[in-house]
Amino acid sequence: MTAPVGRQYRPGRLGIRLHRGKLHDGDGTSQGDIPVTTVARTLFDYAEVVDFGQLEQAWEEADRLKLLRLGAVERVCERGYGRRALKPVRRLLADTRAVTRTRSPLEDRFQSFCRHYALPPHSINVDVLGKEVDVLWAGAKLIVELDSWEFHSHRAAFQRDRARDIRLLVAGYRTARVTHDRLDDEHATLAEELTQLLRGVSPHPGGSR
Repeated sequence: MTAPVGRQYRPGRLGIRLHRGKLHDGDGTSQGDIPVTTVARTLFDYAEVVDFGQLEQAWEEADRLKLLRLGAVERVCERGYGRRALKPVRRLLADTRAVTRTRSPLEDRFQSFCRHYALPPHSINVDVLGKEVDVLWAGAKLIVELDSWEFHSHRAAFQRDRARDIRLLVAGYRTARVTHDRLDDEHATLAEELTQLLRGVSPHPGGSR
């Protein structure tokens, strides 16, 4: 927890770690009758006691819950000159602002997935052979199509998508299809598969270049 400098506080429970710092007017809010720091200030303080991976998870959870306010985080950074948290928090700010606006929640999730697993830069919603694809690694001729039930739930769309995959394969492009379920349950495996495909290696045992 974060407490203002000078306030006397004795944690009554094991596992509570006291952090003291200067709290500005914009750093505080409340939950019910309990005074707490804002999400922006909490993330900044958290960045000083955890590694980058843990901070990134908290950052993405705040974003998922629609509690992340980039402007508020920037203002906390402006008041935090010399703090250890500046470097990792500013890195996350830059990464977040660099992401191109996408068209669907599944596309947003895939962009976060790519950042988390440090996959190479790619293009989104670009034309390949006269048809728009969701994600393209042009150098590897690898396409990812993001299949949400909303847009791919009827038989005609299913058939059309598979026919297009074959036409792209003939032209040398491989297509991997990604769903919400894979991002939920198989994200590490999916990251390894895409990494191997980007290297030109079959992700299946016994595959060859």
